[in-house]
Amino acid sequence: MRITAAANCDGRCSDSTHIEIRKDARHGVPQGPAGFFIAIRMDLDFQKSDGLVPAVIQDYASGRVLMVGYMNAEAFRQTVETGFATFYSRSRRQLWRKGETSGHRLIVKEVSTDCDRDAVLLRVEPQGPGVCHNGYESCFYRRLTGGQWVESEPRVYDPGAVYGSRP
Repeated sequence: MRITAAANCDGRCSDSTHIEIRKDARHGVPQGPAGFFIAIRMDLDFQKSDGLVPAVIQDYASGRVLMVGYMNAEAFRQTVETGFATFYSRSRRQLWRKGETSGHRLIVKEVSTDCDRDAVLLRVEPQGPGVCHNGYESCFYRRLTGGQWVESEPRVYDPGAVYGSRP
């Protein structure tokens, strides 16, 4: 995961100095200066939308938008710390890590925020055939054609085999 942040450096460098932090999310190996993780201040505006920010999930390699989820401050913190996308479920009112049931995890490669700091973009490396719980590569598998929503691509996995029956 790559995060670029401005740092003060306690007078040893100017405020415009940038530090890049790298971590291998699969092994938790720190690769920052002197091998330490660096705590950074992540000023996102969670208050505009009742404690949540929308998180747009984009395939790092292809650029395709895979899904949109929501994060509260704890989900965002866990995403940054672990390198795996974690969300807040508005219906279940709890955190969930993408792939905890299916194994189709999302390794975070890059995190960005918008100009108002009330939304995030996660560029990810998907670990599995699809991100959508309906069995598609992307949750955006329907296109508006002639005033109707039409499935525009084939399923890439059987959701019944992965999730079993859901209520």
